[in-house]
Parts: sequence; C-alpha cells; structure tokens
Amino acid sequence: MIGRVIGALVGREIDRRDGRGGLKGAAIGTIAAGALRRMGPFGMLLGGAYVAKKALDRRRVTRRGY
Repeated sequence: MIGRVIGALVGREIDRRDGRGGLKGAAIGTIAAGALRRMGPFGMLLGGAYVAKKALDRRRVTRRGY
C-alpha cells in the first residue's frame, strides 16, 4: 500500500513539470509504482527521496518568495 502511495506522489510530481495535468502523470505513477515495488526496499527509498526532494525544493521557493 505504501508503494502505491509513493507511486502516486511520484506521478504527481512528474506531471507537475509540464503544468497541464492529466493522464500522463497517472500512467507514469502506475509504472513507477510497479518499478519501485520490484526494486524492493531500495526502490521505496528512492521514490520517497524523490518526492521529499521535490517538496523541499517547492518549500524553498515559496519561502524565498520568488
């Protein structure tokens, strides 16, 4: 279950890059969840680290105001 949540978050972060939203992020999130699950605990660690880095970057930008 945690793998699906991390996959959904990874898909959302990837989908935010183009700014349009839609099906692409959901598809990439599904693929990412499958790949992360096959990699085991290391994959979950990588996916979680990716999402955490993106959230930290977004927080830094909003704190600085530009």
